[in-house]
Amino acid sequence: MRKIILSLTIVLISLIILILFLGLKTKKIYDTKDIIGKPISKLELKILNENNNFNTADLRKNNFTLINFWASWCAPCKKEHKHLISLKKKNIKILGINFKDKTSNANEFLKKLGNPYYLIASDQEGKTSVSFGVYGIPETILVNKDLIIVKKYIGPLDKNDVNKILEIVNKK
Repeated sequence: MRKIILSLTIVLISLIILILFLGLKTKKIYDTKDIIGKPISKLELKILNENNNFNTADLRKNNFTLINFWASWCAPCKKEHKHLISLKKKNIKILGINFKDKTSNANEFLKKLGNPYYLIASDQEGKTSVSFGVYGIPETILVNKDLIIVKKYIGPLDKNDVNKILEIVNKK
């Protein structure tokens, strides 16, 4: 009887671990193809650590801008951070939008991992991010100088995403 209970317990624990492991994998479950080719929403956000505001019209200065929604409390944001740093080294302009985060925590995150952003805006309430169609973070949007969405990435960027971004930016 003990062997049966032990066997069932081991099977149950193994099943729970398997379910948890599968649940932790990043799945891109919603589609964004309907926003590609459309302009981004006009917005104004406070610049992190400053009393100035950022306006989307400022993005027209760049041929392409990668807009990255992130937070210090977001584990997948930490996972993708090295890829953002590599894009910065390739002279890609990255606007960071800090999502529902404490300024001190955001600053500590960047101090520890490096700052890939040329500018960081703050969306403390998260309302502005929703206007971009952001439902979770990290999410990243590539826009051109006409403020048209070229590509949207849901979840953490990986090496393949970095290569695709570089391909898009360098061919135009």
